[in-house]
Amino acid sequence: MERLIRTSHVPTGCQSIAYTGKGLQAPKGPLKGTLTRRRRSHFSSPPPQRSVPLFSQGSYLTMPNFLRRKYIDLIRQVSSKWVNWDPPIEIRVGAYGTVDKETGELIVEGNIYDPEFQGELDKQGVKFNLADHLPQEGPIEDDFIIASRGAKRQDLNVRTTQRADVPGIASVSVKGQWWFQRGKRDAVLIMHAPRLVYIPPKVVLEPLYQVDKLIDKWLVTSIHVCPAYSMYLSDKAGDNVSLALTAQAPVAGVTGVNAGAQSSFNWWVDAQSGLVRKACDERGNYIFTPLYSLRRPIKRNRRFFRDAIRPEPAGDDLSV
Repeated sequence: MERLIRTSHVPTGCQSIAYTGKGLQAPKGPLKGTLTRRRRSHFSSPPPQRSVPLFSQGSYLTMPNFLRRKYIDLIRQVSSKWVNWDPPIEIRVGAYGTVDKETGELIVEGNIYDPEFQGELDKQGVKFNLADHLPQEGPIEDDFIIASRGAKRQDLNVRTTQRADVPGIASVSVKGQWWFQRGKRDAVLIMHAPRLVYIPPKVVLEPLYQVDKLIDKWLVTSIHVCPAYSMYLSDKAGDNVSLALTAQAPVAGVTGVNAGAQSSFNWWVDAQSGLVRKACDERGNYIFTPLYSLRRPIKRNRRFFRDAIRPEPAGDDLSV
C-alpha cells in the first residue's frame, strides 16, 4: 500500500550526516589483541549505543553503494520516483543518461535544453524548438513525507524528558516518530515546502521520441526542490527514529543579529541506529533536489509475440 503523507512550514542552516547503526559501525573500545595475517584481533564489549558520524561534511560520496541503492529502491517502491542521495548536487529537468546498476543513481550524459541537443533535433529534421517549451514551476506544496511499506508512523510525544527541552518542538508541523521491523531495512524521506519543476506535459515528449540520442536513455521529466530535507535509512535492529523541523528564535544582544531578524530552522533527530542525512538552507532558498522522476523512450517498432508490432505511441505515452 502506498504511504505518501503530506503536511506544512520554513527552514535555515544545517547540514549533517550521521550513522548510528550496528552493521557498518567501527568497533569501539580498546583492542585486546593485534591484527595479523593468520589471527583476528578480539574487541572488548562495546559501550552503550550512541550516535557516530559516518562521514565528515563533504565526504558523503563515499557512501556504500549497496546502501544508496537500498534507500533509492525503498522510496521508489512506494512513490514511483527516484531519490537523489546527494540533494545539494543539482539534478536539472531535461537531464538524460543511464542508471548505475550498483547505486541506482542517474549518470547524466546531457540535457535536452542544452544547445547541443537542439542541434541534434535540427540534424535529424525534427522541427521542434525546445527553447519555446522550457521547464515549468509548480506552486509551493505542503511538506511531503514518504515512508517505505515497513515503516509505521506515530505521533511524536513531545512531553518526554529528552524532547521537552527542545525549543519549539511542540508547535512545529513537521514532526513524527517511525518504527521499523526487525530484520529488514526501511526508509523515510521528508521534504519541507517542496516545489515541483517539470517538462511541459503533452508537448515535449512526442517530438523527442524521434531522437536517436535518447534511445535507451532515462530522461528527467520532473524534480522536487526544497529548502530543507531529511533522509533516514534504518538498519535491521527494529528500532525507531523521531524527526522534527524546529524553529530557533534569534538571540537578542548577540553581535550581528538585527532586531527584526527572523527565526531560523533546524532538524532535530533522535535515532538509536540507522543512517541519517539532513540539511536546511539558512535563507530558505530552494537549493536541494531530493526527488525526481525518470522516463525512458519505448523502443520503436519493438516486436512482440512473433510478428506483432507495437503501435507507435503518441504524446507522453512515448516512454515508460
